[in-house]
Amino acid sequence: MVNRRVPVRPEPLQGPLYTYPEHLRYCLETLPKLPGVYTFHGDSETLPLYIGKSVNIRSRVMSHFRTQQEAALLQQTRRISWQPTAGELGALLLEARLIKEQQPLFNKRLRRNKQLCSLRLQGNTPQVVYAREVDFSHTPGLYGLFANRRAALEALKSVADAQRLCYGVMGLEPLSRGRACFRSMLGRCAGACCGRESVDDHNDRLRSALAHLQLICWPWKGAVALEEKSDTLTHYHIIHNWLWLGAVESLTEADNLTCIATGFDQDGYKILCRPMLSGEYMIHELD
Repeated sequence: MVNRRVPVRPEPLQGPLYTYPEHLRYCLETLPKLPGVYTFHGDSETLPLYIGKSVNIRSRVMSHFRTQQEAALLQQTRRISWQPTAGELGALLLEARLIKEQQPLFNKRLRRNKQLCSLRLQGNTPQVVYAREVDFSHTPGLYGLFANRRAALEALKSVADAQRLCYGVMGLEPLSRGRACFRSMLGRCAGACCGRESVDDHNDRLRSALAHLQLICWPWKGAVALEEKSDTLTHYHIIHNWLWLGAVESLTEADNLTCIATGFDQDGYKILCRPMLSGEYMIHELD
């Protein structure tokens, strides 16, 4: 008779049990129903636990209190501080800066990406270029922002697959003159490699497919102030080359922040580009 052992399932790992954070109830008394950024602090005065933003700080913080998955954060929190902003845009900008500067334990870590790159068409051939070598704020004909070269090439291949473009013509793989590429024989390439499609038509389709990724060059001569208003607060966001330099409460204070922006700020570009070009906000050009 064969004895068979029944496998014993390991018990699931248990996280911290959720209990309402009574020790933080006093913090709710001062939280405003205003846009801004809030910070959960632990025992350390220099390393915060979590930084978040909302158009209603009080409501957002209370939602943390009701979330069982955040038991570990709540148990370690000793106090909550907040900074008001004039609106959602200011909250987004301030949150991004504080997370990068203070690196809170429970936030996704944000750091300056030294491998940040984009795609540029050299003639009709896509090339990967890096923000450390090319001024992304003023160089026309750049497409997409990518964490590294591999991500840029994968995005380019996805475009090629969707549009039946030729890897060989795009410089992504070797190509024998006059011979169809392997993807063409599989019906995945429209045939620019072997004359079934003209190279000009191929390149036109490539440019059209990349158009929605094109980066917008900084359209002003220098720094500008974006005016953001609420019922109780007005902030002027000082911005240069898509880099947020900070916020002031009057244009007379702008000189205190104006400087030559160096490097390309990916977060600033993603947050600011659309709202600044939409006409939604008053833009003041600074001398």
